[in-house]
Amino acid sequence: MSSPQAIWERYAAKYAPRRAVNAAGATTWLNWTQYPDHGPDETVLGDLRGRRVLELGSGAGANLAHLAALGAVCTGIDIAPSRAELARQTWGHLGGLEFATADAVDYLAGTNTSFDIVYSIFGAVWFIDPEVLFPLVRRRMSDGGVFAFSQPPAAPQENKADQVVQQRHLPVRQWTEQLAAASFSEIKAETVDAPEPGKTGTVLIYARAA
Repeated sequence: MSSPQAIWERYAAKYAPRRAVNAAGATTWLNWTQYPDHGPDETVLGDLRGRRVLELGSGAGANLAHLAALGAVCTGIDIAPSRAELARQTWGHLGGLEFATADAVDYLAGTNTSFDIVYSIFGAVWFIDPEVLFPLVRRRMSDGGVFAFSQPPAAPQENKADQVVQQRHLPVRQWTEQLAAASFSEIKAETVDAPEPGKTGTVLIYARAA
């Protein structure tokens, strides 16, 4: 059976680089949804300058690089080694930005760093039991910090018992209950409609570390 790391490396091999600029001509930008130039921007995360930010599942680093360009001190982790290497090659010149290869649970359990902002865009939150992940995230966050994540709405899934990587297609109510149980407050959830009718929207959930 393939390991999670091997599975994500196979996914990384199919990665298509993001465009050099977005519709507005910007070279860095943050995209919460699966659609280019669509949905909220980084203001969901609040003030960024000087804030210590962690992205769970940073991939090729484009979203995190945008936050670094706005003055945040950023760390990105991804389980696939080639993703961290590509991110460093592409964005290492910005400064205030580091990428590491790590499993999200292992990283959070082992680090002593405290973060003001933790976020995930179609990343680790979608693939890890929130009863395990959310308390670890809270433990590594400053009081009053922002935790945010986005992913598709809940949909029926056929998860097999021997499946190595399983998506967490939970209804919004369960996500918010798990956040509250892990000592998050001011929990908000919204569904960002797709830019075209009939396509899948994006669920965006954010909260504060109580």
